[in-house]
Parts: sequence; structure tokens; C-alpha cells
Amino acid sequence: MRILISVLLLAACNSPGPHFRGLPATTVTIDGSTFDVRVNGRLAEALRTNTEYAPRFGPIRHRAKQAMELVSGCNVKEVRGDQALATGILDCSTGGPPVDHLTPLDEYECFTIDSYISAATQELVLDIDCTLV
Repeated sequence: MRILISVLLLAACNSPGPHFRGLPATTVTIDGSTFDVRVNGRLAEALRTNTEYAPRFGPIRHRAKQAMELVSGCNVKEVRGDQALATGILDCSTGGPPVDHLTPLDEYECFTIDSYISAATQELVLDIDCTLV
């Protein structure tokens, strides 16, 4: 019985929050941090899925913000959370212009690592690794 409870608790570690359950995730890698990003209205969630030695929220927060802006196309006003799960408040209104992906603030070099069709959503999934140049 203890093993079953342990397995169920560990399975919940890589689950989206209650506002994002059932939504499709876009996997983004920024500077070595891999996130599953989900967008729901004015909120975005970045769930870090890779392992990192002693991650601090400062650098992770910046990477999560970039991942949420890339997926949502909006500016992220605020990021809350921790090293594993970050929630961003989006600004897609006229008060803040959407992120211009044609003129990046920083330059990234990206490589497609893998691509496949998701069995659950029948969508093309790209595994892309990007590093700041």
C-alpha cells in the first residue's frame, strides 16, 4: 500500500496546476531549462521538466518568462512560483504590445532535436533546444 501511495505522489510531481489541466502543452527549452508551457486566458504556466543541480528561482524565473512569452505571444507582467512550477500573468492588451518574434530582444540559436505526432492531440510536437548566442 505504501508503494502505491508513493507512486501516485511521484506521478503528481509532473502535473499541471488546476487551471491548466487538460490543456495541451508546448515544450520549450531555454538555456538548458526545459518547460512544458500551457496558456489559459491571461495566465500561463511553465512546468520545468528537466533535472538541474541546485536550481535557483532567479535564473529559472527569467527562463520561464521567456518560454511563456514565446508560447503565448504576449508580454509576461509577473512570474510567481518556484523552481519547478512558475505561473505568469500575461499582458496581451493594448496596454502592453505583444512580443515581437520577428525582432528578438536576445538572439538564440535553436536546433530541432526531435519531432513527432502526439497520439493524444494529433498535433506536431517539436523538441527544440535553444541557447543564447
